[in-house]
Amino acid sequence: MITISVAAQRFGRDMEESFATIGRLIDEARRRDTSLLVLPEACLGGYLPSLGGGDESEETRQRRLRNLPPALDLDGPEIARVAAMAGGMVVTFGFCEADGADRYNAAVTVHGDGVLGSYRKVHQPLGENLCYAAGSEYRAFDTPVGRMGMQICYDKAFPEAARELALDGAEIITSLSAWPTSRTGRAENMADDRWTHRFDIYDRARALENQVVWVASNQAGSFGSLDFVCSAKIVGPGGEVLAGTGVRPGLATATLDVRDAIAAARGGGMYNLRDRRPSVYGTLVDDDSMSRVDRVMSRA
Repeated sequence: MITISVAAQRFGRDMEESFATIGRLIDEARRRDTSLLVLPEACLGGYLPSLGGGDESEETRQRRLRNLPPALDLDGPEIARVAAMAGGMVVTFGFCEADGADRYNAAVTVHGDGVLGSYRKVHQPLGENLCYAAGSEYRAFDTPVGRMGMQICYDKAFPEAARELALDGAEIITSLSAWPTSRTGRAENMADDRWTHRFDIYDRARALENQVVWVASNQAGSFGSLDFVCSAKIVGPGGEVLAGTGVRPGLATATLDVRDAIAAARGGGMYNLRDRRPSVYGTLVDDDSMSRVDRVMSRA
C-alpha cells in the first residue's frame, strides 16, 4: 500500500514564498504518511501572467516577456533544495527549465537521493510557444513508489500522450497543471465552469482508458489574468475519483495498492493496452492526417 497526496495551491514569482509553501505541503503530506506528493505546474516562480497570441499587441507581448518565471537548471540548487526537503518522500513539481537560451515548461520528480525523472511539456496552448520551447518525448521512469510518467496541463487533452506513458510501463501518471477557468462566458460558480468540467473529464478518461493511477495537481487562486480551477484529484484505474480538493485549495490524499488496483482493472476481461489494434490506427502517426481533417471540414 502507498499513500498519495496531491495539491491545489497558489504559487507566484516570490521564490522564497514558493519554497515555504512547498515545505508546508511536504510537512502536511508527511503527517499523512505520504509516499508520493504531487505539486502543481510552475511551483518555483509561478506560471505566465497571461496567455498571448492572436491579436496581442507588440507592447503587450514585450510586457509579458519581461515578466517570465526564473529559468532554473535541472541540476541547480533550487531543485536540490526541494529534493533535500523531500527526504524519503517522492515529490513531483513544476518549474521553468533553462537550457542555454531556451526555456521549457518542465516537471521533475525528486527524492532525497536526487532527481528521479524529468519532463518538458510537449503540447503548448494559446501562445505558450511564445515563451517556451516544446519538449519532444514521453518517457516513464522507476521510483520507490513504482514506475511513473509525467505530463503537464494541456497534455491531458491528448490521449496519445498518456497512452505513450502507459505503454512504457507507467503505473502512475502525474498531470501537473496551471489550468484556468474559461476566458469567455465564465460561470458564477467555478464548479460549473466549462473548463473545470473539461479538466475533470480528461483526468477520469485518461485514467480509465489506460487503466493506471492518475494524479492531477493544479494551481489555485489567481495569477495575472488567470483564475485557476483547483480540482486536484487522485483517480483510480477504473476512472473513479479516490480523493479530490474540489474547486478549493488544499491537499487530497488516498491510500491504495497501485499494482493490485491496476491488476483488478485489467483483469476483468477489458485490458485496454492488450486489446489495441495498432495496425488500424495509421492516421494517428500520418503527417498528412490534418490535411484530411481540414478537407472534410471545408466541405461541411
